[in-house]
Formats: sequence, C-alpha cells, structure tokens
Amino acid sequence: MGKVTLLRKKPLPPGRPKAFDPDKALDAALRVFWEKGYEGASLAALTDAMGINKPSLYATFGDKAELFRKVADHYIRTRTGFIAEALAEPSAREAVKRLLIETAEALTNPRNPRGCLLVQGALACGDESDCIKKELAMRRETGELLLGERLLRAQREGELPASVDAKALASYYMTLMRGMSVESSAGATRRELQNVVELAMNAWPS
Repeated sequence: MGKVTLLRKKPLPPGRPKAFDPDKALDAALRVFWEKGYEGASLAALTDAMGINKPSLYATFGDKAELFRKVADHYIRTRTGFIAEALAEPSAREAVKRLLIETAEALTNPRNPRGCLLVQGALACGDESDCIKKELAMRRETGELLLGERLLRAQREGELPASVDAKALASYYMTLMRGMSVESSAGATRRELQNVVELAMNAWPS
C-alpha cells in the first residue's frame, strides 16, 4: 500500500475583536456622562454602555478625559445645531428669542437626560477634574463669543442702540441659558422655562 500523507490543518487565526460603530459608542458614552456627570461615570459603566472592553476604549478614544472631550465634540455636533440656525436669523432679537426657545425645548426633550452636558458636566466636577471644568468653560465661552459677535453686528446695523454693551448683553443671555439648564435638571417644565424666556425678552433693549 502506498504511503498515506496526513495533511495538517493550519491553525485558525486568533479571533478578531468585535467591530463597533464609533458614533454609536460615543452616543452611548454621551448618555452615561450626561446622566452621571464626569466623575460619576465609571469606566465600567462607560464600557458596558458602549459595548466594548477597556483596551478597545483606550485604543479608540484614549483615557476617560479624552473620551469625554470626544463626547463633548459629539454632543455639540449632534445636539446643538439649532444654535447656528438661530444666530442666522435676520433680526438679532429674533435670533436671541429663537435661541432661548429652542434651548428650553432641548433641555426638556423627553428623549434625553435633563440639562445641558456642557453645564452639568462642569457642576459635577471636583478639584481633581479641574482640566474638565476648564475645557467646558472654554466651550461655553465660545458660544458666548458667537452671540456677542451677532449682537455687535446688530449694533453696527442700527438694530441695537450704540449705548448698549453688546458683550454684556450676550453674557446676560448666555448666563440665563446656563441657569435654565440647572433648573431643567432640577425638574423645571418646558412651560416654566418658556415663561422665563418671555420675561427675558422683555429686557431686550430698545
């Protein structure tokens, strides 16, 4: 009988890690940070919600602080588009009114956690997370600068009196929006926030 040659099977390649959608993972992380705050969101809660393990988290998003920064970018990109649309209104007064009304609607959207991530995240941070507080303050400042530029343009076009401090007016309305976020997280209703908006617009300089 001829010699029988046994063919050895090639070893199977090691299992590949399960693929995941980075945007969906960021959405999941966003909800955890939004509900629990930066410090309250543990790595275990984040990886569980994102459906990945810690090595995959570090490889794709970096450490917890870097993940939060990416989540904040994702939040701004997917949840705050109404700000640019509001500031594009032809009238500065209508721009501010729309900004406040849509902020009230966003803060009380039943599909999302209450409040604004950029405000609540800073409130939940202790001294050991000072870098996160500074990061969020910088992002909020960017929004205030955009509103200030819109009001300065209104002043140049004659819509706002020259005597008005446009930057202070922008700070007033942005401070109001941050206060609305805090009140929303404490349970304020959309109607209650809309009442605040109506009163705030009565303060519009003429």
